[in-house]
Amino acid sequence: MTGHDGWEPEAPELVRSYVITKGRGLPDEEHLSLITLVTASAEDTRRPARLSPEEQSLLDLCSAGYLSVAEIAGHTHFPLGVVRILLASLKEGGHIMTRPPVARARPADKEILEEVLNGLRAKFG
Repeated sequence: MTGHDGWEPEAPELVRSYVITKGRGLPDEEHLSLITLVTASAEDTRRPARLSPEEQSLLDLCSAGYLSVAEIAGHTHFPLGVVRILLASLKEGGHIMTRPPVARARPADKEILEEVLNGLRAKFG
């Protein structure tokens, strides 16, 4: 279908997900959840040449510091499942390190906070 000026929109190149992931399945949710933090391994100073371009781009992104799996998927515009599979492959190869997200802090005791506030008011007015 052409537009008014005879311009035909160019279709983006489509690569199927199973081609990118080489047919591998999804890793366990407990190992690579949406909030798992990922960074490049410190020992991985030389990048192996046999990584796919997609794995290489994930590794480049992870070398900047810790990012969550969801953030990586957002930056790369890859589907989340594809990102999880590629990260699992990079982890198996020792190229990245993962750690669970920081645990939530437990809520502060309201009575203690009120005592601190009253003490500050008494001291400083």
